[in-house]
Amino acid sequence: MANKQEVKKYLAHWFQLGKKVIVGNSDRSFLPNRILDGDRYSSEFEDCWATILSLEARDCYLEGTHETIAELLTPTWEVLPCGRCTMPVPVKTMGSPSALCPCSYLDTWPNNELPLPRCPVNTQEHLTEISDRLVNNYS
Repeated sequence: MANKQEVKKYLAHWFQLGKKVIVGNSDRSFLPNRILDGDRYSSEFEDCWATILSLEARDCYLEGTHETIAELLTPTWEVLPCGRCTMPVPVKTMGSPSALCPCSYLDTWPNNELPLPRCPVNTQEHLTEISDRLVNNYS
C-alpha cells in the first residue's frame, strides 16, 4: 500500500518535471513553483499537498495518469521506480496493472544529462553518514 509520504514524494518528483495535479473535470490544477527548500519541501509545496488532501484527493490526479490521488492511498497501489526512467510511479498490486508511466508523455525524458528530480536532503545528516562510513572503512 502506498502511504501518504510515498504519494507526496511521487508528486514532488513529478512537479519538478512540470507535471500538474488536475482537479476533476475542472480548469483547476496545481503546480507549485518551488518544491524544495534546502533540506525540506517548500512551504508552497506543503500548502499544495495540504490542499490536495483537503479535497480528499478524490478527483485529483497527476497530469498524464488516470489514477486519482485517493486511489493511490488505498491498499491496491504501491509507488515504485519506473523501469524506464526510475521516477516514482504507481503500480497496482491487485487486479489489472496501471497504464504507462507519465514519462512516456515527456519527449525529452529520461535525460541523463540533467539532474534527476529528488527529495529534500539534510546536508548535515548526509555528511555525517559519509564521515561515519569513512571512519568505519579505515578502522
